[in-house]
Parts: sequence; structure tokens; C-alpha cells
Amino acid sequence: MSRQVFDEIKDLITESRNPATMEIDAKSTSAILQLINNEDRKIADIVAKEIPHIAEAVELIVAALKNGGRLFYVGAGTSGRLGVLDASECPPTYGTDPEMIQGLIAGGYKALLRSQEGVEDIFEQGACDLLDHGFSAKDVVCGIAASRRTPYVLGALTKAQEIGGKTIYLTCNPREEITIPVAVAICPVVGPEVVMGSTRMKAGTATKLVLNMLTTTAMIRLGKVYENMMVDLKRTSEKLEERSKRTVMMVTGASYEDASRMLEQADGHVKTALVMILANVNTDEARRRLAQASGFVRLALVS
Repeated sequence: MSRQVFDEIKDLITESRNPATMEIDAKSTSAILQLINNEDRKIADIVAKEIPHIAEAVELIVAALKNGGRLFYVGAGTSGRLGVLDASECPPTYGTDPEMIQGLIAGGYKALLRSQEGVEDIFEQGACDLLDHGFSAKDVVCGIAASRRTPYVLGALTKAQEIGGKTIYLTCNPREEITIPVAVAICPVVGPEVVMGSTRMKAGTATKLVLNMLTTTAMIRLGKVYENMMVDLKRTSEKLEERSKRTVMMVTGASYEDASRMLEQADGHVKTALVMILANVNTDEARRRLAQASGFVRLALVS
């Protein structure tokens, strides 16, 4: 089995040596940092080339979420942690139900805190974890694997295909090397890492950029942003409560006291407070308008 794995990884771009950093171990601190930064500068342009495929993925996600489906990120190691991170940020940022976007990582919660070696190699476990979370044909799974060969991720994607759910594959190896059918492949090929095989670096950065794009764009398309401001956040901390007031003040010109009062009348819901003030309507009418506008503040103001 070990020889098979050797053969699988020996030709991967993410496992190759970077000619620009061959002498990095002999460099000064500043020179090492400059080499890392030189490589990092390339990532945004590489991700930009994948925008058409990222857009396809967003459309799948939006359609699923509108239809009562969910988005699952599935990954191992750094890829899994980034998926869990992105999923966990959506409820406080956009007021989503924690079930709507979920991150599954090989090895479970323990793997978030400490590397669980070997768990990524269990193909069947990816499928089992997806089934344990009730994955259905209404859902979308985004498999994340810098190397494109992680058995845990492939198991989840294969099971999702069998069930009839939509599949997205995010990998930092070329599209033509993907060995399983998926609806959308996102492939920012960032090239060899500064330190060979350390995919927490450039591959991890590219993955984070793509995940930011997927959920941020999906949330905007679902009406959770007005202009460029979060308007569906939950007041779960003092910071978020004060951000809610500041958002209302910035959009409407209301004073701190008036923004606080309108948010109280709106049960803390920023969207409702905005429509109340901008359309000069009461709470019930603001809620009716938002419901009619599928939650989009801009549309609620003209209804």
C-alpha cells in the first residue's frame, strides 16, 4: 500500500520542489521572509483564473440553499480546518442556521486541535461522516484536498454522487488530473510550496481565498448584504450588537439613540430596522416587505 501512495504523490505539483527556494536553508531571516512573500504574491492572480468555475460553484450552492439544502465542506488536515473555519463564521456574520453550512474534518473535533495522522486515508469514513449528518440529494458537498487524492475526501464525494447531491472539488492540482466525476472543479494550481509538500502555505492560502468567495458571494446572492454591509448578523456579543447599531446609523443617518431604539422595536434585526427607517414604516410593514422581497433590503424599499 505504501508503494501505491508513493506512486500517487511523487508527481503531484503540490509535492514537487520549488526551484526558487532550493537554498532557503542558507538564507537570513529577512531573505527567507522575502522568498515566502514572493511566492504568496502569485496566489491571487492564480485564483482569479478560476473565477468562472468558482461562479459555477456559487450557483450550485445558492440553488441548494434556496431549496432548503445545505453546504458541506469535507477535508483533512489544513483543508479540513479551513472548511470548518469558513462554516463556523457564517452564523455570526450572516445570521445563518449553524446547520446550513457545515465543515467535516477527518478525525472529527480532535483533528481541529491536533493532527490525527492516518485518518485522512480511510475512504469509507468520508462517506460515513457525510451520512451521519443526513446528507441528501438537496445538499451540496465541497471536497477540499490540495493534493486531489485524499481518500477521506474522495469517499465523501463518491457517496454524495451516489445520493444525487451536487459536488464541488477544490484542489491545487490540475483539473485534468481529477479522477472522479464532479459537477464543478476549482483548481488554483499554485505550484510547488516554499518548503516541499507544506500545503498549509500557498495551497492553504488559495483555499482560504476560494472559500471566502464561495460563502460571501452566496450570502450576498441570498440577500444577507445591503450595499456592502452585513445586515443579517446576530447580536451574540457586545461587538456585534454595537456593529448592528453602527450599521443602522451609517445607512440611515440615524443617531446612536434612534438606531438603538429602532433595533429594539425590530427585535435586534438590522434588516427590519433599516426598512423601518428608510421606508418610514412600522415593524410589521417592514417585515412584510422583507418577506415579499425574499429578504433583500434594496427590493423591500421599493415594494
